[in-house]
Amino acid sequence: MVSRAWRIMILLAFVLLPPKLAPAAEAHWPQVLTLGTASEGGTYYAYGEGLARLLTQELGIAVVARPTGGPIENIKLLETGEIQLAFVTQGVALQAWSASAAWTEARRYRNMRAMFAMYDTPFQFQVLSDSPIQSFAQFAGKRIGVGPEGGTTATYFPEFLKALKIEATLIHGDWAVLAEKSVARSIDALAVGAGVPAPFLIDIERKAKVRYLPLTRQEIATLRLAMPELSASVVAAGSYPTLRRRYDTVGLFNFAVAHKDLPNDLVTAIVDTVFANNERMIEFHPAAAETIPSNIARNNFIPLHGGAVSWYRSRVTPGVVQSD
Repeated sequence: MVSRAWRIMILLAFVLLPPKLAPAAEAHWPQVLTLGTASEGGTYYAYGEGLARLLTQELGIAVVARPTGGPIENIKLLETGEIQLAFVTQGVALQAWSASAAWTEARRYRNMRAMFAMYDTPFQFQVLSDSPIQSFAQFAGKRIGVGPEGGTTATYFPEFLKALKIEATLIHGDWAVLAEKSVARSIDALAVGAGVPAPFLIDIERKAKVRYLPLTRQEIATLRLAMPELSASVVAAGSYPTLRRRYDTVGLFNFAVAHKDLPNDLVTAIVDTVFANNERMIEFHPAAAETIPSNIARNNFIPLHGGAVSWYRSRVTPGVVQSD
């Protein structure tokens, strides 16, 4: 059930719409949509806040961005219909679809349908500049901040450690809180799966000197062998103030998904609005530079919503998209 606080926020979002936007654009569209994002300070949060504003303004319905623990919680909420739109990483979505991870408790989550590709999520490993940690292998025995439970990093980083035969203590929490702990030295490092630049990593750099630990070629190969859904990923030099060289790592692509029962023409309108306003999306977060139609080809298995299929088939080379 939606909490009382969320009922109030959704009601306010609808009531405070400009008069010309108050009626739904189409009579059969819902008047309010809730979008599952992630914790404050992360890329999902910033991207989602902006997307909700854009859709509210352009579609004439209230779209509310709901902070969550990340992809796992988003998928669970979408499955029950408590939210109608969500952000997911392809790896966590695969776990949900196939019930291949312990968190699914053997349940298959299959109400999600892809709308559009968002951006790559590179895994980034940050320490303070005077930290004795010089490599990923030296995470052994250290306290590593990995974000909210159920988030992409909290889901995947334990598998990274397992694949590389390293034991460490994992610290969960909102990214903004973990950023403060990193600066205060109450944790030893941050392992971050987020679109670049991650707002909280930039915030840390305003307060302290930092370094980014790269993965070796062998570590990348080992991780991709253990988790085939991972792809090679690069963080460009200059993405963060102290990042002077390209940063080679692994990553997962992110997708915006909708509940399968949303009207086709509504989802078509959502996809069209996103791609028609790419410059505005980039203003919300630079990672949206990768929110382009051709990146739908990065989707390996999530069925497209019927409304998304209609949009891509009319504008993208046939064969690029898949439906149910």
